[in-house]
Amino acid sequence: MMTVLPFQKTGVVVFLGGMLLVGNSVAAGLDLQNGAEVYGETCVACHGENGKGEIPGVPDFTSKDGPLSKSDEILIRNVTNGFISPGAVMEMPALGGNPDLTQQDVKDVIAYLRKTFQK
Repeated sequence: MMTVLPFQKTGVVVFLGGMLLVGNSVAAGLDLQNGAEVYGETCVACHGENGKGEIPGVPDFTSKDGPLSKSDEILIRNVTNGFISPGAVMEMPALGGNPDLTQQDVKDVIAYLRKTFQK
């Protein structure tokens, strides 16, 4: 059983007991380099290098109340199954349109997003 610690909700990154805690997620076994590669190959066309979105309605990863304010569980589900944001002109397809992505790739890219864009 995992205990949720107060700092897990603050966006603070802490190394505790051999596990990296990032925001509200446990990042044990995540590969940020892979996450960066997945983002650069699959996500950047719509979400942009700065994470603010290149297409109207694409959510801003840098916004305090943006997608990264959601739990990893919700983000994993949205990336895996596809998602349409309010005001978006198109839906993000399942796996960002890349059927070769694995669940580990999805987890890695979410960890990368949190490290790179979450304030």
